[in-house]
Amino acid sequence: MIQADLNIILPEILLSVYAMVALVAAVYTGKDKLAPMLTWATAGVFLLVGAWIGMNGEGSNVAFNGMFVDDAFSRFAKVAILLSAAAVLVMGQEYMQRRGMLRFEYPILVALAAVGMMTMVSAGDLMALYMGLELQSLSLYVVASMRRDSVKSTEAGMKYFVLGALSSGLLLYGSSLVYGFAGTTTFSGIITAVGDEHTPIGLLFGLTFVTAGLAFKVSAVPFHMWTPDVYEGAPTPITAFFATAPKIAAMGLFARVLHDAFGGVVGDWQQIVALLSVLSMFLGAIAAIGQTNIKRLMAYSSIAHMGYALMGLASGTAYGVEAMLVYMAIYVTMNIGTFAFILSMEKDGQPVVDIASLNMFSKRDSLKALAVLLLMFSLAGVPPLVGFFGKFYVLRAAYDAGLAWLAIMGVIASVIGAFYYLRIVYYMYFGEETDALDKNRAPVLQVFIVVAAAAMLLGIVNLFGVDGAAQAASAALVN
Repeated sequence: MIQADLNIILPEILLSVYAMVALVAAVYTGKDKLAPMLTWATAGVFLLVGAWIGMNGEGSNVAFNGMFVDDAFSRFAKVAILLSAAAVLVMGQEYMQRRGMLRFEYPILVALAAVGMMTMVSAGDLMALYMGLELQSLSLYVVASMRRDSVKSTEAGMKYFVLGALSSGLLLYGSSLVYGFAGTTTFSGIITAVGDEHTPIGLLFGLTFVTAGLAFKVSAVPFHMWTPDVYEGAPTPITAFFATAPKIAAMGLFARVLHDAFGGVVGDWQQIVALLSVLSMFLGAIAAIGQTNIKRLMAYSSIAHMGYALMGLASGTAYGVEAMLVYMAIYVTMNIGTFAFILSMEKDGQPVVDIASLNMFSKRDSLKALAVLLLMFSLAGVPPLVGFFGKFYVLRAAYDAGLAWLAIMGVIASVIGAFYYLRIVYYMYFGEETDALDKNRAPVLQVFIVVAAAAMLLGIVNLFGVDGAAQAASAALVN
């Protein structure tokens, strides 16, 4: 029995063992001198484990009496988490090294955060949920303040830690209420105790607190307050990490809890998730308009995009989960390309984050400007780019579930949000002549920008098969 359980969690075990061995090896040998090699090695391990999960997993398996679930849903999320984490490590390595910020702890903490994320999306129990969430969060608190000589980076880590502790408290309080009324911590036991109607008021309170704790992790309004400051203060490669893998993990965990533990009372949580969705879409769309710092703009952009993803989740259907997974895959691809561009923005060797510095950028680097144009149009949801299909999926899911008002709100918020994406394009092609940015020809960044932009255009053919994998994943979660 134990052997079978260990086989199911083997990817997590291998990644944990790698992180611990790498930590001990680095501490007793070259420390920061090994950081570049460790970064590449960690990215390679992520890719190998992701390929293994993608090729070897089949069916649905449960370990440790239901605490850990390995199914098509968790495998889809894990592959997306590992690929995005590997991409961020590779594209940020040179940036961190040139600025003396590449510590040997960085790739190891990212690896441990990835283990936490993989546990989150496979959680079948409130205790496994909390264990995965805290392993991820504790690692992220440290990497947010990785730049020790920067007040903003330290402030980012402190704000994230304090507010993260608050969200953990809400989650734990909600979990204790759920356990008290259901008499079990396993999701399969909770859904039996909840039933299909007349949910005990204590369970509803527990569900509300758990939802609030998870909403913090996806930066949903009104639990978004940490996001702009942390995105601005953290080193840019770490901001790129925050904007990708943890978002997939948090949305995956959100879907897992709502459907596995409370799938029988969709009507009780649908209104809460729909409200979070509307507030996030509109605050993200409106607050970003006045931003001049591109990292803060991307923070509000991520809040809005989480609102669209939550729209799919609010539908409470298998198609809604599929739409959410497709949307998250597209969102992460767009963000990796966009942050690769932000990493390349330099003047006199120093990073630049002011949007005005992009004035007439197209004259200096027409290929990169075209790639950014495609990424911005896709983020805005302009047809026929892939970003449009992501929004179409979640809008259709909401409409099919009888939430036409939510779909209409989504369209209005999307139109408002298009302004600040198009403004960046306007600056690049029609802005005033200013001091030029340095020509950053880092080949790794060029590749990520061009590949992500090309995916926005070429993906319209068949979404690279992501929709089929997402459909299988949603079918495994929503029975």
